Amino acid sequence: MHRSDPHILDSQPVIRQLDEGAINRIAAGEVVERPASAVKELVENALDAGATRIEVTVADGGKTLIRVADDGCGIPPEALPLALSRHATSKIDGSDLLNIHSFGFRGEALPSLGAVGRLTLTSRAKGHEAAEIKVSGGQLSAVKPAALNKGTVAELRDLFYATPARLKFLRTDRAEMQAVTDVIKRLAMAEPFVGFTLRDSSGGDTRTIFRADPESGDLFDALHGRLATILGRDFAENALKIDATRDGIRMSGYAALPTYSRGAAVAQFLFVNGRPVKDKLLTGALRAAYFDYLSRDRHPVAALFLDCDPQLVDVNVHPAKSEVRFRDPGTARGLIVSGLRHALAEAGHRASTTVAHATLGAFRPEEAPRTPEGKPFVYQAPDRRPSGGYGALNSFQAPAPAPYMSEGLRGFDHAPSARVEPVVEDAPEQTPLEEYPLGAARAQVHENYIVAQTSRGMVLVDQHAAHERLVYEKLKRQMAENGVASQALLIPEIIELSQGDAQRLLDAAEDLAKLGLVIEPFGGGAIAVRETPAILGEINAEALLRDVLDELTDQDDSMALQARIEAILSRVACHGSIRSGRRMQVAEMNELLRQMEATPHSGQCNHGRPTYVELKLSDIERLFGRT
Repeated sequence: MHRSDPHILDSQPVIRQLDEGAINRIAAGEVVERPASAVKELVENALDAGATRIEVTVADGGKTLIRVADDGCGIPPEALPLALSRHATSKIDGSDLLNIHSFGFRGEALPSLGAVGRLTLTSRAKGHEAAEIKVSGGQLSAVKPAALNKGTVAELRDLFYATPARLKFLRTDRAEMQAVTDVIKRLAMAEPFVGFTLRDSSGGDTRTIFRADPESGDLFDALHGRLATILGRDFAENALKIDATRDGIRMSGYAALPTYSRGAAVAQFLFVNGRPVKDKLLTGALRAAYFDYLSRDRHPVAALFLDCDPQLVDVNVHPAKSEVRFRDPGTARGLIVSGLRHALAEAGHRASTTVAHATLGAFRPEEAPRTPEGKPFVYQAPDRRPSGGYGALNSFQAPAPAPYMSEGLRGFDHAPSARVEPVVEDAPEQTPLEEYPLGAARAQVHENYIVAQTSRGMVLVDQHAAHERLVYEKLKRQMAENGVASQALLIPEIIELSQGDAQRLLDAAEDLAKLGLVIEPFGGGAIAVRETPAILGEINAEALLRDVLDELTDQDDSMALQARIEAILSRVACHGSIRSGRRMQVAEMNELLRQMEATPHSGQCNHGRPTYVELKLSDIERLFGRT
């Protein structure tokens, strides 16, 4: 503080009307945060113009050049100056700001870009000649004829040259280029029928960074193909189709299996009416949907699209339109949680194919044995030519192993750590066990892993992890049917809070009571805890209540209490499941496989790790060079 009291002024302040240039630069500070923001605004304009192909070229992370070319409807020459005026737009008439069907609607992007950079707009509308207009630092040029077949080309050079202080806050060219790429990929997900190309022309050399050709087919097929291009084939192979509706809101898209997760929340893409958004309500709902299937350090992968009547959502709550506000947030959140959990339950025991890929990648051919001289050992077959007719073949004896190989064979004298079960013939009227998804048990390895044979290959099952999940799901089902038993406190525990925090907890009292935590108001900001979940035993009620309050404040919902209860169920399931080191009979192993097939979420343990690995026969043959 430079003054003892900053609110005491030496003279009366004067209210001034800012000039148009200053207003545009202030607006640019809100709309154009970095080069990626400029790319987003220009590409969204192209999409609103009905473009089917969009080409984006940037240089030096977008600091020196951003060019967006599209084949949209274009702008007539007489409308070009108006397009660069503040709050001039063709997308709304101003009568209803809640009935918005386009990406843009404020009319701020182009004048804001022209206020902080050198913007050239070249366009050709149907029935008109091509024309261009330039604006530099807010100063417009006259409209001039130009050469262009169709659509619009917006070229922005020297971003922030008019506000050089902003350049100091930009990151490296590489980081800015990554941000531009992320923006293009998100918009490409939202518009699978539109082709996108991103090029980098830094240093005079032009290279393609990203390309996505227009997809065909119905919406789900097109989206699946586009997501495979952007997120990779592994995601496409391990993604579940999502299609659910609740109270006028429809959720569609794809969400990955829990065993296909990431170490950070970097692959979560959410869209509202086709608009990419980053919203705490929606990301919190996505986290809650996977809460029971992933450990806290793993994050789900999903691309989800929520579509509803524009009247049900306000997109005009953020300068960059990256946040939205639903009229009924609970409906949107409940749709995401219930829709995803239903899809995950329908997936049954399915696990990610990347687990098998990682397993196959762990296999490495061993180095060939060598002679004492260090030379590779070459096996020489004995002379098997018969000297006395065919009978000599029966007298053939395998040669004794070479002396330098005998040492390596002594390990076979130890007791084997695997047990092979005899193959039992199925009754004629029964379905062969090999035809079941997890096949027929054939062996147990190290008293912990079941080897099963399927019609397509083999399955390796972690018996402890698999049975732990089965027991856990059974305990959860029993708790859902019978409720969470609570224990009454002899003396209610009184917790002092602010009145606002107390009211927030009391608003959630009904939901907390279902989980065995009964609270009541105790006057002012005090809360009385009368009952706690019996399964938790003796607990610190104040610490638990404050954890719940923190989550309610941050996300309007709390998983803290449910997390503690389910953590206890998980520990009970762990102690009540088949232990590692136990020898199982073939009937027990097959019964475990059948229960896994019938139990939802059995493809991953309580911590999100896979419970089994499936290896296709073709992959196994490839390991041995048979294909």
